[in-house]
Amino acid sequence: MLTRNQKYMLLKLLGLFSVVRGYAIAVLVLAQVLTAVFILSPDRPVKSVLGVLDLWLLIGASSLAIAAGYIINNFYDKEKDLINRPRRTILDRQVRQQTQLTGYFLLNFAVVLLASAVSFNAVLFFTGFIFLLWYYSHRLKKHLFVGNISAALLSVMPLFVLVVYYRNFDAIILVHASFLLLLLVLREIIKDLENLKGDLAQNYRTIPVVYGEREAKYWASLVVGLTYVPTIILLTNYPIGDMRYYFYATIVLLALFLLLLWRAEDKKHYLMLHALLRLAIVLGVGSIILLDSAHFQ
Repeated sequence: MLTRNQKYMLLKLLGLFSVVRGYAIAVLVLAQVLTAVFILSPDRPVKSVLGVLDLWLLIGASSLAIAAGYIINNFYDKEKDLINRPRRTILDRQVRQQTQLTGYFLLNFAVVLLASAVSFNAVLFFTGFIFLLWYYSHRLKKHLFVGNISAALLSVMPLFVLVVYYRNFDAIILVHASFLLLLLVLREIIKDLENLKGDLAQNYRTIPVVYGEREAKYWASLVVGLTYVPTIILLTNYPIGDMRYYFYATIVLLALFLLLLWRAEDKKHYLMLHALLRLAIVLGVGSIILLDSAHFQ
């Protein structure tokens, strides 16, 4: 049996993991590693790719920057989250706000240190990334459309830094990026539907708040339609190997998503749709290993 102090420390650790969204950072690390190995440098042995210190410094800086971003976002959203996610907020509050803010500045300092070990350009990139993460939480997320698009763009920036580092700007990478970006925009719209009550209370100008739930569903449906464009392009124009099965599954999954979207009536339905999109993103990351690398050689 755990003692009272052990239970308290466990709650603290769970609270810290919740604040920095540890599961999301784990997915990001996996995405960066697989992207570096199978997309950006497929003609090199895996050991030689993973044996480069700069790669791990960039991955570490990205992870710490995202963790800091979640902390500052949690700080600005504390009132809204009390309405939308009361249970998770209780867990988050196991870590005091002063501790969270101290962690925020320490993490960002560590990001700059790691980036400085790579190059001055990396320092510039991550300094800008840190600022944008703060500015998104402070202001951008409250604005109509801008919040959805900026959140999606910030989510893919850690992958973009690797594209720049490896200097690989192949067209297929841009198509893959557009597919992921559209999925992320779709997820942001669903999150807005899920968080409608708190957004209304805090005067956030999201699509559901300004136009209503039905109009938000039309926008989500439009994004689903746009997501089919890079999907078809990848299936018909590029040798993507067994990853094609992921995109075939995505076509079916998004059709199911649309059906469930228009039947959704309350928060639990939107939570299910959000989970479905998370699954699509995680499976997409894992399926990178199925890519046909011949095109990149």
